[in-house]
Amino acid sequence: MQRDSILVRVGWFSLVAVSLGIVGFGVVVVIAPPAGDALLYRADGLASIGVGLFGGLLALVPFRRGERWAWLALWFYPVFWLAHLLGQLPPGKDHVHQVVFIVLSLAGLLVPARQFFGSTRA
Repeated sequence: MQRDSILVRVGWFSLVAVSLGIVGFGVVVVIAPPAGDALLYRADGLASIGVGLFGGLLALVPFRRGERWAWLALWFYPVFWLAHLLGQLPPGKDHVHQVVFIVLSLAGLLVPARQFFGSTRA
């Protein structure tokens, strides 16, 4: 496997950070669900862990290799966080983390975009 370009490295670092944030949220919800329907919250937490692990795996393997389909699939992250922000969905009430994750995921996708679609693609 050839070395990542610096742009792809910035991209996958950003996307892995978003993945870790999602996994972290899921772990917290599974361990200490908010008051209410604990089983439903735990199920949501487990789903979040799965989404975070899946996205992280996509960022670490096919995205790093420069596979276009992984770049396209990872657009799920900014769409996911934008929907959370616009819908004022949890986690949290301040929504600052959602803006941070939108920016990180957009940076992770847009900074290396030419590596995936440019004419100098390796």
